[in-house]
Amino acid sequence: MYPKKHAWFKRRGYLHFDSPVSFKKALKLVNSPKRVSTHSFYPLIHYSIKSFKVKLNAAGEIEPKWKTRDIKYAAHLDSHIYAYYSWLLGKRYEEEVQRRGLHENVLAFRSLGKNNIDFANDVFEIIKITGRCSAVALDITGFFDNLNHLVLKDVWSKLLGHESLPDDHFAVYKSLTKYSYVDRTTLFKALGISLNNPKHNRHRACSAEEFREKVRNAGLIHRNQNDFGIPQGSPVSALLSNIYMLDFDSKMKTTLENQGGHYFRYCDDMLFITKPIFRDDVETLAVNEIKKLKLEINTDKTEVRDFYRYGGQLRCKGKKSLQYLGFTFDGERKLIRSAALAKFSNRMKAGVRSARKTVRRTNSELLKNGSPPSELLRKKKLYERYSHLGKRNFLTYGYRAAKKMNSNAIKKQLKPMWSRLQKEMTK
Repeated sequence: MYPKKHAWFKRRGYLHFDSPVSFKKALKLVNSPKRVSTHSFYPLIHYSIKSFKVKLNAAGEIEPKWKTRDIKYAAHLDSHIYAYYSWLLGKRYEEEVQRRGLHENVLAFRSLGKNNIDFANDVFEIIKITGRCSAVALDITGFFDNLNHLVLKDVWSKLLGHESLPDDHFAVYKSLTKYSYVDRTTLFKALGISLNNPKHNRHRACSAEEFREKVRNAGLIHRNQNDFGIPQGSPVSALLSNIYMLDFDSKMKTTLENQGGHYFRYCDDMLFITKPIFRDDVETLAVNEIKKLKLEINTDKTEVRDFYRYGGQLRCKGKKSLQYLGFTFDGERKLIRSAALAKFSNRMKAGVRSARKTVRRTNSELLKNGSPPSELLRKKKLYERYSHLGKRNFLTYGYRAAKKMNSNAIKKQLKPMWSRLQKEMTK
């Protein structure tokens, strides 16, 4: 009945309100719809990830911007429930994707054996083959945070072939829509847990008694009072976002194909490739269909790029190229976004400065102990993080992209990074 490796079961090592559980215990619960329907879900633990974004403004200048993403992760047993129902729903979803012919259109949160390099390159090649066309890129505002609960319940029920959700599915649905959560920093402070080493001498955040006294009775639990939004971070959230968009994906795919065009969606990023005559109609249709789903388009991120042939070459009208999944395309050259390069360069400089400070502190201790100081930075670690000598970093990703896209232009973009690293390390 289950795959040999139990695809839905994954041990998680983080600290939460319960202890990690065995496969046997998790299976006993998820294999009983009645038990799932009456299961009491713990509050999620919430924290925020701040990422530094850079983009080019109208003047071509780099504009720094901080972006905050809220993550809410579930207790161990709750996570297994979510993972199991993601597995169950995922099978039905993939069957529906195949039935509707959406296999090549929905790109995110699916096992396709491809990554963003492949997806971007496929799109650029389609544009090259198509020639004169328009590319319309749209982005949904606050995707996960704005998924309407009633719409979600309706599409969930339809996927199962029911008019309403079965009790076990409804319990999972309710836990994800009317979820409760606790701020991680506040929680750890209340329980005397170190933020830097939370698992020290602990296998769970607190006992059931401590949970009642120091968490629930202390008013640390917050609840989602809105009729929209599901938490990012649960094992089933990504799949539910795809299920939510299923009818939209079908309609836009059919519309674009009837126009001789193409439609792609990567999570909340949508791309439409169509004939210039249909460009405005496609955008209007997409905006209106998104509104029916109780969502909105982020107009600040809308991009419309027209491609045309001139002198036997494909060109992008205007000064700006098409941006897609971290890459740009001007009709001829495939490049890494300049903002991504600038971000990496800044991160590299900060990393070298941090390493230099560490060396200074180490040397200070060495001198105190009467030992000679070291004049060398920890080059190996810096090379692993910020050069092509590493295995998994921005540069190795860039060179893989250059190879797959057959882009010498990307290689030229990346080449100066080595000398910049060397220069920074010798300061």
